[in-house]
Formats: sequence, C-alpha cells, structure tokens
Amino acid sequence: MHAPPNLPDDVESLKQLILEQRTLLLSRQIEIDKLKVQLARLRRLHFGRSSEQLAHSIAQLELSLEELEASETALSFPARAQAPTTAHQAPARRPLPEHLPREEIVHTPSCICPECGGELRRLGEDVSEILERVPAQFKVVRHVRVKLSCARCQSIVQAPAPARPIERGLPGPGLLAHLLIAKYADHLPLYRQSQIYAREGVDLDRSTLADWVGAASALLAPLLEALAKHVLGGYALHADDTPVPVLAPGTGKTRAGGCGPMCAMSGLSRGAPSRRYCFATRPIARASIR
Repeated sequence: MHAPPNLPDDVESLKQLILEQRTLLLSRQIEIDKLKVQLARLRRLHFGRSSEQLAHSIAQLELSLEELEASETALSFPARAQAPTTAHQAPARRPLPEHLPREEIVHTPSCICPECGGELRRLGEDVSEILERVPAQFKVVRHVRVKLSCARCQSIVQAPAPARPIERGLPGPGLLAHLLIAKYADHLPLYRQSQIYAREGVDLDRSTLADWVGAASALLAPLLEALAKHVLGGYALHADDTPVPVLAPGTGKTRAGGCGPMCAMSGLSRGAPSRRYCFATRPIARASIR
C-alpha cells in the first residue's frame, strides 16, 4: 500500500489541487494521443520504404511515449487505488498466454460462519490471475565420473568425460545461447552483461565473455556456411545495405562498414523466405549473381 500524500484540510485547497491534477493529466493525455498518431504515421512510412532516420524517429517517439504513460500512471495511481472500480470502468485486458505454467494458490476461509457459527458449504469460487516472473539464475552442473576397479584383474573402468561446447571451458550450452542472444538480439554489450552477472555474485570479465563469443562463433560456422549455401542457391536474392561506422584500431577514427540482410526466394519452399545477415567493411567486392 502506498502512503497517502500530505493533503490540505480545507475544501477549497482540495478542489484546487484536484483541478490542477486533472489539468496536468489532460495535457499529458493529449500529448500521448499526439505521439501515438505520429508513431502510427511513421510506422506506415517505415514499412513503405527503408529509412534509418525513420527507424530512429520511431525509437525516440516510443521512448517518449512510454515515459509519458508511466508518469501518467504514477500521477493517477493514488486516486485510482482509493476509488472503487465499476464494471464498465475496468480496463479490457488480453488473457494471459495459455502456454505459461500456472501456479495455483487456494485461499480457503474458515469452515465456521463468522456471523452465526454455523457450518459452511462450498458455493463456488472466484479466480483471478497475475503475471509473475521467475528470475533467471546461474547453477553449477557437477559431472561425477565414478571409477570402478575389477577385483580380479585390477583394471580401472570409468565413463568418458562428457563433451563441452568449449574444450576445457566453463560455460554450458544454455549459458552460451543466453550470452549470444543478449548480445546480438537484445543489443546488450558484454561489459553490461558482466555487470549484471556480478550482481548475482558471478564474476565474469568482459574479456572472458568475449572469448566465449568467439568460440561460439567458431562452433556456429558450419551452420552459417550451410545457411549461406541455401540462401545463395535461391532463384532470386534480395539484399539491403545499411552503412555502419566501424572503429579503426590505432587510428582514432572510424571507417565505413556495411551490414544488411540477404533474403532468398526458393520455389521449393512454401514457408517464409530464408534470410542471412552479413557484415563487411568497405570497399565491398561486387559480385554478379545469376
């Protein structure tokens, strides 16, 4: 429960405070609606043509919009918590996904009626759901290889050591997958990941994480080659180039680079077209694809 704010005692001051809050909320709602209209218009333009500037503008508008919506909720939360919510005022919520695991907590009252002391019988139940998250955590998997010796010939028998993604390395496959997804899909740099892991009591230097990323890239090289062969074997190839400045070590400057997706259309596949992302520094050799 939130502590009630320090409110004046006289009625006129309370009315003035309510009017000020209402005016502030109205102005924020107008600004939110305006940003939503601009965002919808930019999204239509963005899907109509490729533009890095439009993508940047969309990201900035989404950031401003979420800040305004969060501040609006914070301003109206005390009044919303105290005022009773009627059926027509309740916000329409989408049902929670069915594939999520459910943890059921049953709240059963006393079997004795608090009014007359009589015995209670089950009448029904009300069910409500909240969305919760189980924090991700590290764990240590111990591989214990038992040694057995033969009582007759004194031979020692032991199971072979299990394979690891990185030879003599610490990370398991799940940790490597999380590391790569956080870096390349969620755009979370390695030094920030190192700070997050340190809060959980696991010290992993950025250089160590970089070594793991490099080793994982080498492991995925055969998959990349197979995907490139499949993409380049399509009857049509669509490519898009996005200029990216790349640091040039030792010069204190940047040089031009480019990255973008390649999309292959295959007449044998009825599903989504295959895609491959590539990165290169300019000058890029131009090839003729027939």
